[in-house]
Amino acid sequence: MDVESAKRNAAIRAVEDHFDPKARYVGIGSGTTIVYVVEAITALGVDTSGIRFVPTGYQSRQNIVNSGLTPIAFDSLPPNTLMEVAFDGADEIDEDLNCVKGGGACLYQEKLVATHARKFICVADHRKLQRRLLTGWPSIPIEVDPLAASVVISALRALGSPNPKVREGLMSKAGPLKTDQGNFIIDAPFSNLLLPQDLDPLAPERAGMGYNGLWEVETLAKEIKQIEGVLSVGIFCGQNGQEALMSGKTMGGQKPIAAYFGMADGNVVIRTAGGQKTL
Repeated sequence: MDVESAKRNAAIRAVEDHFDPKARYVGIGSGTTIVYVVEAITALGVDTSGIRFVPTGYQSRQNIVNSGLTPIAFDSLPPNTLMEVAFDGADEIDEDLNCVKGGGACLYQEKLVATHARKFICVADHRKLQRRLLTGWPSIPIEVDPLAASVVISALRALGSPNPKVREGLMSKAGPLKTDQGNFIIDAPFSNLLLPQDLDPLAPERAGMGYNGLWEVETLAKEIKQIEGVLSVGIFCGQNGQEALMSGKTMGGQKPIAAYFGMADGNVVIRTAGGQKTL
């Protein structure tokens, strides 16, 4: 099965499992896979006139509008409102549901939407299914203030990234790519990111604190976010939306509660905190 058909299969199943026609607000992410999510929502044939769809960028909004759905800007949501669900893709997802996102340069808006949804659902193809982050995807996207780009690059090198670079636009002579907010994206390569179960606090090389460039996922995300000039880090980690709400927070979960992967054999693999199953 080709990759686009695999994406469509994953999107159909994710929508079947998590789209509620009675929802008031639904987040819609960016990228090619989410086109199939919107397609699957409209194919249900249900009345969506009472639902407002929250895009993560210009492309996402066009996808919503062109499908006959009603968009609403993130900053037009009523105060203290959470979306019932947000659907988005990912560049890579590990076995603990940590994600690398930002390959499409909508990073900050994607994180805003994910962290303001009761549940965040990732939809992807089999190439994004990995045991550890930065296995197939080469780098961490980081959205930064253009004025601070050189400072951020120096700080990333100090953390062990061998060659962080400002991402160029499609035409190199046009200069760096700019996000919808007018920021730069820095792509910072690192070694495979460790999970807590990989760590050995008695061995420096396995402590996940950057020794020889080896980092634990959440530790590295926090270190990068502390760099002056960084707006958003393309690692989605920590709690998911449901865990955040159960712990007393009103928002803030970054991880998906489930990730749907369209496989080359036509099956769909669903990865959740409870494990993985194939349909």
